Amino acid sequence: MKIFIVLITILVVFYFLRKANKNTYNVKVNKMVLNPNQQYVNPAQINVLHLSDLHLENLSITPDELYRKVKNENIDLIALTGDFLDRKRSIPKLVPYLEVFSKIAPTHGTYAVFGNHDYKLRKKNFEKLKQLLEENGVKTFQNDHMSLMIHGHRLNLIGIDDFSTERSNLVASYESLMSGYNLVLTHDPNLVLHMKDYHFDYLLSGHFHGGQICYPKPYHLVKMGKLVRMKMIKGFHIHDGKPFYINEGLGQTGVNIRVRSNPEITLHTLTLGEQTTAEQQAM
Repeated sequence: MKIFIVLITILVVFYFLRKANKNTYNVKVNKMVLNPNQQYVNPAQINVLHLSDLHLENLSITPDELYRKVKNENIDLIALTGDFLDRKRSIPKLVPYLEVFSKIAPTHGTYAVFGNHDYKLRKKNFEKLKQLLEENGVKTFQNDHMSLMIHGHRLNLIGIDDFSTERSNLVASYESLMSGYNLVLTHDPNLVLHMKDYHFDYLLSGHFHGGQICYPKPYHLVKMGKLVRMKMIKGFHIHDGKPFYINEGLGQTGVNIRVRSNPEITLHTLTLGEQTTAEQQAM
């Protein structure tokens, strides 16, 4: 009887693990349209492809599959919010995905920040990762920013380093920033709780994987910061009147399974423009 119970238990566990692994292939493509809360002068829209947490050690989607899912989209900019990998032998695996980004050919480029897993690489290997990204046309940020002029409007790309490993520097990231639309890229969304005095129009992040294993609830995330206790672990949120998005990630960490969570590709439509004054609105 005991052997029978053990066999049944093994079969049940195997069934659920197999099903959980299949979930890692079920990639969601989510679309977000961020509407401005005020009227703009000569508004212009841009489409941002947002990917996070590739975790190449546990990534089920192939480069070809990724390309097929987004090839028909009009993509102006690609934003990558960290956790590409955490082992040096995985660095070459990134190349085919970088080739996909080049093939997509976003109008205004591809930009990236790093996550806590990327910093598991030793200094020499971390520099190899950074160099590989840069050589393949990906601009990387570590507490700095740059500006793009798009249809006459300034887009400020602000890349803030990983908060969970205490590498974030808000002062350096915003230093000498000119007026414009502030799009922040960062890995750990808990950073928003410390940005009350730092303006952004939108912030993109990842880190939580949407829980990855949410059965019955993602209790294991509690140690990952206050946002989890505020029930903000994925999707669109607003804090201090400022909107931000937490991507569920494309890959997995630890084990290659997902329960009540899916890998995610997100397309964000943003509106750039100068806000109208009260006099202009009255005309």
